[in-house]
Amino acid sequence: MTSLHPGDQLDHYRIEALVARSGMASIYRATDMRIGRQVAIKIPHPEMEADAVLFERFKREEEIGLKLDHPGVMKVYADNERSRVYMVMEWVEGRLLRHILGEQRKLPIERAIAFTIAIADTLDYIHRNGVVHRDLKPENIMVDGNDRTKLIDFGIAGKTGARRLTFGKLSQVVGTPDYISPEQVKGKRGDGRSDIYSLGVMLYEMLTGKTPFPGANPFAIMNDRLLNNPVPPRELNPEISPELQETIYRAMERDPQNRYSTANEFAWDLEHLDQVGVEDRAELRDWKQRRTPWVKRILFYVGMAMIPVVIFGLLLVLARKG
Repeated sequence: MTSLHPGDQLDHYRIEALVARSGMASIYRATDMRIGRQVAIKIPHPEMEADAVLFERFKREEEIGLKLDHPGVMKVYADNERSRVYMVMEWVEGRLLRHILGEQRKLPIERAIAFTIAIADTLDYIHRNGVVHRDLKPENIMVDGNDRTKLIDFGIAGKTGARRLTFGKLSQVVGTPDYISPEQVKGKRGDGRSDIYSLGVMLYEMLTGKTPFPGANPFAIMNDRLLNNPVPPRELNPEISPELQETIYRAMERDPQNRYSTANEFAWDLEHLDQVGVEDRAELRDWKQRRTPWVKRILFYVGMAMIPVVIFGLLLVLARKG
């Protein structure tokens, strides 16, 4: 189907504007002419419909959206009168958290905490309903004019007990490199604690203006979180209290068993920072030590071991020529 334009009609929806386009779908602002309500319509590209795995993901996103009903989640509306495949969603006036961070870099501490508590409340709801978002990042948080947040884009979300879908593009399988949990880097499916890790990364970024593990490419970023510790938040922003820093570390524990077990626990600590005990963490002492991936180390040692062999071979060749 060709692109829609303002004024075009799609069933009983009048298209108002194209608001976003990705490699998988286009999103339009439209009006439901039956009731005069503004909605967002997500239309998959033809190549997505032709790909069984991608199309299954699109259908799963709609199924999950229809199941969830929470003020912190963008609603998906049921509509059985469609002439083709598309998803009808709540229209939310606001800006992405990514745009806010792009303008301000880091946020005031109170605002960053308020955003994190609100998102944690939403995560607690979806987790209790058997859904894991798996791609939590500032691009998937909408903020309205009153600083209320909505979680959007459940395109790679997982349902408890659902069969696992695979797809060749890494970012579509396991999330975004800057925010992905260590267990997902290792190829595991992850659970609600993986979302908590991602939320911890977002809090780190909101407070410091930086992500914990910057790198030259996605694989460097993901390897870094398996081997090294980030710069302590208080090194980047001294206004962060030791207790607030501790909550970030608890959310970003490398081993999910040591992480907050629920998003509600994370929110509770943020609401009661005066009751958070601060641990004497090795991460606060050893963060400057950098480890390299074991494959890189092995190749380095193999290369070093081969130097004498290469030199001997060259000398042997020269001797025979002489």
